[in-house]
Amino acid sequence: MVEIKKGLEDVYVKETEITYIDGQLGRLYYRGYSIFDLAEFSSFEETSYLLLYGTLPTKNELEDYSNKLRKYRTIPDNLKTFLKSLPTNLNPMDVLRTSMSYLGMLERGNDPDAQIRVIASIPTIIAYYHRITDGLEPVEPSEELGHAENFLYMLKGKRPTKEEANALDKALILHMDHEMNASTFAAIVVASTLSDLYSALVAGIAALKGPLHGGANYEALKMFMEVGDPNKAEEYVIERLRSGKRIMGFGHRVYRTYDPRARILKNIAREITKNTQYETLYEIAERIEQAAIKLLSGKGIFPNVDFYSGIVFYALGFRPEFFPTLFASARVVGWMAQVNEYLKENRIIRPKALYKGEVGKPYKPIDER
Repeated sequence: MVEIKKGLEDVYVKETEITYIDGQLGRLYYRGYSIFDLAEFSSFEETSYLLLYGTLPTKNELEDYSNKLRKYRTIPDNLKTFLKSLPTNLNPMDVLRTSMSYLGMLERGNDPDAQIRVIASIPTIIAYYHRITDGLEPVEPSEELGHAENFLYMLKGKRPTKEEANALDKALILHMDHEMNASTFAAIVVASTLSDLYSALVAGIAALKGPLHGGANYEALKMFMEVGDPNKAEEYVIERLRSGKRIMGFGHRVYRTYDPRARILKNIAREITKNTQYETLYEIAERIEQAAIKLLSGKGIFPNVDFYSGIVFYALGFRPEFFPTLFASARVVGWMAQVNEYLKENRIIRPKALYKGEVGKPYKPIDER
């Protein structure tokens, strides 16, 4: 008997020391460190180093790594020209995917810092195109600012507040890796053929573009906007479920309880929207959460990472269509860490399909068909 596992659910493709998910208790660990501790005490730079190299860096190691990230932020002039030549109504994930291919074509030889260069370049590409589509001149990156702070500086053209930079820093840490998700697996499949780094990352971006993977936070945000009033939230949830529709940002393939990333993002969203024009959106989200948990928690359906992340990104100044690119700017670290680990004992990924068609059909010439 052959068992078909749709979506490869519960099929293991490798051993890992990178990310551990406890779906029953709602826990997430990078290299053995709780996501709650990393979000509270670490930084994008330190956590990305941890995922890539396996240990928390020493002070000197972190300084050297951070200096490289700052140095590699500037993208090539011909890529800037290319971005400026594009229509302003393109899907930003298409722009990011094609820009990654562009960088891959410019790559010469085996650059030992290629992975750091990619991590540093992606925010510049995103911010560059974001400003172009806003009708603004792109802002060149600063070598004086931290990763998240510089990202927002390039987006807004001014230095962000400490609270804004801290919110983005935490959000990027939370999106950095999540074991064998669709985009990570896509990157590993390509890497297993011994293709190049950029091709593997293009595959990851292409998979993340799908609305079932990287676009759910935008759908959740649209839901909050559609409700419009916190007092209408419960009625909205009841009616949506009655009509057979999903509550966007609820439910997860692995978690059967509250996604730990959602817990952290909820606190970030509360703080970053307080006393701003976005505060009502947070209040609507919280009321939807309360109503949906009443009706869905018995089925193991709770908020996931997408429920509050869209509010955070929106309040920081990113347009919704760019949300998946922000996801990619963090998840690229996880893609590379997982690929590096897989290639240590590489075997080309080649699953099977169970054939259900006919065999031995007689061939008929075209004038007899």
